[in-house]
Amino acid sequence: MTQTIARPDRLTSRPRIVRPRSSTQPVGRAASIPFLAPAVIFVGVLLVYPFLASVWSSLFDDNGFTQRFVGLDNFGKLVADPILARSLLNTLMWVVGTLVLPVVLGLAIAVASNSLSRRWGAFVRGAIVLPYAISGSATAALWHFLLESHGAVNQVLNTVGLGGLTTSWLLNWPQNTLSMIVASTWQATGFSVILFLVGLQSIPRDTVEAASIDGAGGWRMFASIIFPQLRPVTVVVVGMALVNSLKSFDIIWVLTQGGPARTSETLALTMYRETFLLFHVGYGSAVAVLLTVIVIAAAWLYLRTQLPRVR
Repeated sequence: MTQTIARPDRLTSRPRIVRPRSSTQPVGRAASIPFLAPAVIFVGVLLVYPFLASVWSSLFDDNGFTQRFVGLDNFGKLVADPILARSLLNTLMWVVGTLVLPVVLGLAIAVASNSLSRRWGAFVRGAIVLPYAISGSATAALWHFLLESHGAVNQVLNTVGLGGLTTSWLLNWPQNTLSMIVASTWQATGFSVILFLVGLQSIPRDTVEAASIDGAGGWRMFASIIFPQLRPVTVVVVGMALVNSLKSFDIIWVLTQGGPARTSETLALTMYRETFLLFHVGYGSAVAVLLTVIVIAAAWLYLRTQLPRVR
């Protein structure tokens, strides 16, 4: 006798799978708003609002006491201002000089010190990184002592019989701008060294040993193994150097105050002089807007071209 056993209904139906809620769903996005709010408020108050206030102020003829709406006249004055052309040229020199020198020197020093013994490597790194801990104003005061007409540099040149090379380093253009670029490089190279050393420590040791077994060494090891591995760090170092060079102020102000005759001014100094010394608030705001647009455009173009390559 055969007995038929009925299957329970719950076994005939497929079990229901409960999937976790995705963060891309509307409810997940709404739940993330409270966590993003502090950062959004912080950026809005400290970055977005001052920029919008500068844009609004640039539309007025403002002497600090009275205001008159002039539309885009301040930007028209910028185009015809010969000081602006010199400021743009000095800013370009600063960007190229303080971008190339600290990055190249920082990479070379980091690679060289990383191959030294632990004791000597620590000594070299400490000597190079120490100036980065000094403020820009203190760095400028030190280099003013070195570069003034009767300063240490000219005295050393006279002592070693190279008196023909002495010059007024801070009084003539373009020596004054180039001298300040050297001073800025002396201070900023330590930061590049720190970041490149972190990148060197992250390179897998097995990769270097395998390349060494295959016969790579010296320049071949650096060009084929080490530098490609440092590409993400290089992108960060160059990006930060680019932004810092565009907004350089303290070293230039302490060394020359943009002089003589405003020949060493950059856009940052032109903005400061017009706004706070000459009380051309509207015109100074127009310079600030121009500088902000250049910084944002340069950073955006650089990151847009470099970030996809390091993913």
